[in-house]
Amino acid sequence: MGELFDRFKYNGLFIKMFIIMVVSVIAVSVTSTWTTINTSERVFMQTFSITNAKIITQITNNMDAFSVAVVTAVNNVQQSGSIRAFLSEGDGNSIANSRAYFTMGQQIKAIQSVLDAYETSIIVTGVNGRIYTTDPTIWPIPENTLRNHSITQATLAEPRRVHYQYDDAARSGGAGVAPTIVASKALIDRSTNDIYGTIYVAIREKEFKRFYNSFTALGNDVAIMDGEGAIVSSNRSDWQGQPSLDLLEHAKRIEQEALPSINAQIFGVDRVILSQPLDSFGLYVINLIDKDLAIGQLTDMRTIFLSVIAIVAGVLLIVFLISRRLTKSLTRLVKQISNISKYEFDHHVAVDGSYETRQIGLAFNSMMDELQEYVKELIQSQKQQRNAELEALQQQINPHFLYNTLASVKFMVQQGSKDKAAETINALISLLQNAISNVSETITLGQELVNLRNYVFINHVRYGERIKMNYFVAPGCMGFHVPKLIIQPFIENAFFHGFNRKGTGNIYFMASVDGSALVCEVVDDGDGFDVSEQGGEELGRGKVKRQLFAGIGMKNVHDRIQLLYGEDYGVVVESEPGEGTKVKIRIPLLEQ
Repeated sequence: MGELFDRFKYNGLFIKMFIIMVVSVIAVSVTSTWTTINTSERVFMQTFSITNAKIITQITNNMDAFSVAVVTAVNNVQQSGSIRAFLSEGDGNSIANSRAYFTMGQQIKAIQSVLDAYETSIIVTGVNGRIYTTDPTIWPIPENTLRNHSITQATLAEPRRVHYQYDDAARSGGAGVAPTIVASKALIDRSTNDIYGTIYVAIREKEFKRFYNSFTALGNDVAIMDGEGAIVSSNRSDWQGQPSLDLLEHAKRIEQEALPSINAQIFGVDRVILSQPLDSFGLYVINLIDKDLAIGQLTDMRTIFLSVIAIVAGVLLIVFLISRRLTKSLTRLVKQISNISKYEFDHHVAVDGSYETRQIGLAFNSMMDELQEYVKELIQSQKQQRNAELEALQQQINPHFLYNTLASVKFMVQQGSKDKAAETINALISLLQNAISNVSETITLGQELVNLRNYVFINHVRYGERIKMNYFVAPGCMGFHVPKLIIQPFIENAFFHGFNRKGTGNIYFMASVDGSALVCEVVDDGDGFDVSEQGGEELGRGKVKRQLFAGIGMKNVHDRIQLLYGEDYGVVVESEPGEGTKVKIRIPLLEQ
């Protein structure tokens, strides 16, 4: 007993320090972890909600643009006297009927130009039984069914406003018919206030989704709801056409009380709900965030728990070792450490004294070695970061391309070519949205082709159509992903450097599958060049420094592909003077 008492007496300070440290470390770890998790969750949900509120505003703007186009088309139809005559007057002889149908077609075709940015069909019906459809494949509904349809009945019940309604013909027996969003309005004679017909603007629900689909993700869903509580469109196909009065009530409450968001259980899941009314549509845009999924992406409780245990165990072990002996050797070690000048990472301390001190000395020397290595890596990382910043600058949109395009639009407006000016602006907007707003590393080949068509269209507007562009894409290739802006530099190169002597010609874009690779080819029948004189078949005209749209050279594209996918992929250029040039781009098949 005496021996035990003496041991406790001589080690009392160590025991007391260790007990205090154990309690303190555990208390601080638990408190810090709990506080950090709760604060992180709260800040994350607030930040997420703010970000999604901006996204809802963007979706609303996209849909308002479509609504303005629809209203413009409806007003143009209602102001056309020839269309009113076609829909209200009786049948004449066959020649008069043919002339009336021809005139009707010309009028509707001109009016539909305001909706060219969207894949829509215009249907007009008259009180005289006549009907005209621009594209019956979008909403293939029989005439008799249309006249008695609930959409028509709702339109005639409130003839002075535009209605947006959901029609799922597949559920009502229309096999193979895609769900459709239909904007409709009664056509009213302003002099007599008599209804002489109805206009319908139909857009497939999957086409309607593009207003918001790019803003959705797992656990972050969007629903478009009408004033009756029916979901007319959603990225969740199982929600389409379903009523949800609870969700409608929450949307109305957000609108009435000007709330930023509401936490509620919808479809059996706890969600954060953000909503914004679409007054021009009579609809609500609703964003539903799955809290468990969103927070689950932020915190992994099992990993955090194990990490805390590991950290606490490590800290307690270190405390035990350090507190076990505080001797003169520790003082000498501290003195040696204090004598090391700043940034002298190559200096070591003498390892002597007790076991604990030797371990600290070894750990200090190891830390100095690692610190020296870390400084070297940090310098290298900073160099790489500077290179990355230069590469990012190269990929910015060239302002001269924007200036010249806008100058061309201005000239067309001054010359009275407003429709072509509008088409050019739409092409430029789409091109910039995909090049700048879309933050994805890759996009589908179909999206890349849309960008190419817009780019080529702008060049034709600016420089004329002396160079024709042709596209040949094998079936099934449109869904494969390609790095963004990977094809455009070669089209640009062919446009501006491939026909300096010939003046006119053709550029062909071809895409096909070759084994496990996607092969894209850009072929022109222009001047051609000597590949050997240009620095190898992997450079070609890529040495030319002039880049008109995005500062991405052909060599950069080749290096980018090999960096991403390996040396089996890349760019190969074949050309002969006077015979044109062929550029072959080979990348792996990417489905997402």
